Amino acid sequence: MSMKPAKNAMDLGIICKDINASLAFYHGLLGLEKIGEMPVPFGLMHRLAFGESFVKLIDPKKVPEAGPLGLTKALGFRYLTFQISNIDEVCKECEQAGLSFDIPKQELMPGVTIAMVRDPDGNVVEFVQRG
Repeated sequence: MSMKPAKNAMDLGIICKDINASLAFYHGLLGLEKIGEMPVPFGLMHRLAFGESFVKLIDPKKVPEAGPLGLTKALGFRYLTFQISNIDEVCKECEQAGLSFDIPKQELMPGVTIAMVRDPDGNVVEFVQRG
């Protein structure tokens, strides 16, 4: 059996140390639309929309310890990718916000430009522009 998608997107939940800093990054800086909040058994979820996908920022009842940060520091999910059409503008805004880049904006292959920054909890966020 294989899964049958109910929508053309995936959602991601992120446990946050400082929900205000995370909202400032994902909603304020990157412009994800805040859809709403809802209590979950382990905290308060803030749902942010990007296309058909949701980034679910969780303000936990108890903040757990962070694991190793960085692309190659541990197994598991290591970065979140946003496919965008305005990478120059987004990178400029990230620079103006004082973010450092794990991978500065560069052409990865002909027609594909990427850049990677970190969110307030140290999670790697990738921007990809094709064409």
